[in-house]
Amino acid sequence: MITVHNLCKQYGELEVLKSLSTEIRKGEVVSVIGPSGCGKSTFLRCLNLLETPTAGDILINGESLLAKDAMVPKVRQRMNMVFQSFNLFAHLTVLENLTLGPIRLLGKSRQEADSHALELLRLVGLAEKADRFPDELSGGQKQRVAIARCLAMDPEIILFDEPTSALDPTMVREVLSVIRRLAKEGMTMVIVTHEMDFARDVSQRVFYMDEGGIYEQGTPEQIFESPQREKTRAFINRVRSYVCSLDSPDFDLYALNADLEAFCEKQILPRKTRHNLLLLVEELLQLHRPRLGSAPLNIQVSYSEKTEVLELQFEQRGPRFDPLEASDQEDDLGLILIRSFAEDISFAHEQGVNRLTLIVRK
Repeated sequence: MITVHNLCKQYGELEVLKSLSTEIRKGEVVSVIGPSGCGKSTFLRCLNLLETPTAGDILINGESLLAKDAMVPKVRQRMNMVFQSFNLFAHLTVLENLTLGPIRLLGKSRQEADSHALELLRLVGLAEKADRFPDELSGGQKQRVAIARCLAMDPEIILFDEPTSALDPTMVREVLSVIRRLAKEGMTMVIVTHEMDFARDVSQRVFYMDEGGIYEQGTPEQIFESPQREKTRAFINRVRSYVCSLDSPDFDLYALNADLEAFCEKQILPRKTRHNLLLLVEELLQLHRPRLGSAPLNIQVSYSEKTEVLELQFEQRGPRFDPLEASDQEDDLGLILIRSFAEDISFAHEQGVNRLTLIVRK
């Protein structure tokens, strides 16, 4: 139903979309997720030409939207959009908001438009609000009216631009339940959302956007349970990281400790966990010190909000070197401390890189 070829969008020197290509089938529900500023809303707005693409092409049922003779208003009637901010006409009643478009653009009679509008208001649970004005409604009710107004134009495709982002958390559920119902009825939908559980529940496919395009896509199970690419995994697990590189044995341990403390405070980690992390780093640095200067030692601390796991990784290029095998003394105090403060330890030497990974004990 929707085919996108090499879609590009620039704002001056800023390239937001870079040769994005995809297809969306009739009746398919696609959720678009990704970090803020990655181009999700721009992609959606380009699909119905609220933003004019810099290059590329968009086809709806085989008809190019960017052709010189394209009937864009007609296409927009078939592909409607629901915005974050409702965009209801404040001076019109709920019923009048729903009937304005069908009467003026579709040529429906007042009676026909009113009858259809009331059916749609019943669908979204707001028939009793037909004679109210938007200012008399809650945020969740306004968004449900916006969805009903969109449906009043008999669209084949609905684009949702973060439909719950402006809502109080208590109102989100009522809007999502309406979208779920539309999905069950086979409406083709593209939904930009930050509601991960909803995206997982309602979608046939999920696009993770980053680096100006669709960085990774797949079924909800693939994206949310076993993402293949690094940035997708970090986003899904809500991973926050601290990274540093040491080039000399004369590194500033106090500055490093201060940075690690600040990272832990930002993640609101318990004091005991911070203490364990600092001790692990200090002991591992002592084991690595003889090799510092031969190649940069990269240290990464990652915390997953989803799993609440704090991971510490030491990585250095060179011949195989497992620092925990460096001492033959099983009673070495440093090794005892490391094994005490780490829940899990793994070592790998691949393609000339030594990588020691530890899960910090809580």
